[in-house]
Amino acid sequence: MSLSIAHLGPPGTYAEQATVLYVNWLTQTTGTEAMLCPYPSIAQSLQALATGKTQLAVVPVENSIEGSVTMTMDTLWQLDSLQIHSALVLPIAHTLISCAASLDEIKTVYSHPQALAQCQGWLGAFLPNVQLIPINSTTEALQKLEDDLTIAAIASSRAAELYNLPILARNINDYPENCTRFWVVSQAEADIIHQLPAQNPTHTSIAFTVPANVPGALLKPLQIFAQLGINLSRIESRPTKRSLGEYLFFVDLESDVSTPNMKTALGELTAYTEVIKIFGSYSVLSVGSKG
Repeated sequence: MSLSIAHLGPPGTYAEQATVLYVNWLTQTTGTEAMLCPYPSIAQSLQALATGKTQLAVVPVENSIEGSVTMTMDTLWQLDSLQIHSALVLPIAHTLISCAASLDEIKTVYSHPQALAQCQGWLGAFLPNVQLIPINSTTEALQKLEDDLTIAAIASSRAAELYNLPILARNINDYPENCTRFWVVSQAEADIIHQLPAQNPTHTSIAFTVPANVPGALLKPLQIFAQLGINLSRIESRPTKRSLGEYLFFVDLESDVSTPNMKTALGELTAYTEVIKIFGSYSVLSVGSKG
């Protein structure tokens, strides 16, 4: 069996690294091979999966420093046919990559907005006067570095090796225990789901909207989980994009959707919500490594 897996590119991104680790785990577990398919954005990665161009997608969902990856959440809400199959956590160690001889020569630093934010303390201390330019991925600017000695990019040491570029500084993220959680996503009714390794799901992710922004509108749905002893590991609000002040809520629950308590909770939830989307139950794989 061979799979095609979408991820944020170009090659060398942390999303690609997470995908490679997932493929290595898959190969060791089942002998499955995979073709990696880079896309220019997270949204395009998920859209490629939704339209059948790939069979899986690996996308970042949450960083331990900067919180949720909103592009993933918004796109997943918009696309109705996708479900989460697995999760994995990747330790993140940022490096400053440049062909400049020293930090003094750098005038501009490029990277993904999340990476720039995760290194803002270091950048303020060592490159306080540079221009910071957010781009679609950590590796998008790497091919420009050899042509301009005044620019740098924040990416992984693996990316520097892939592009044969020098590293000026290592481990520049502000917090050493920096990590990002990724989701492995499939189409909900795809045959490929039955060919992937069976797991014992430990988490379920859902999202919902409430009928009106009134007192207790969010409390009542959350009380259902509390009363049934279901722990929430994350809750996040996002604008519905319909009207100012309207929100939808993403919730990660520490329970499998097939358990009696979860079935009861989801059934009761319909009384207090407008739209509910169940993104699936999954386990967290131990496949990460720094780089």
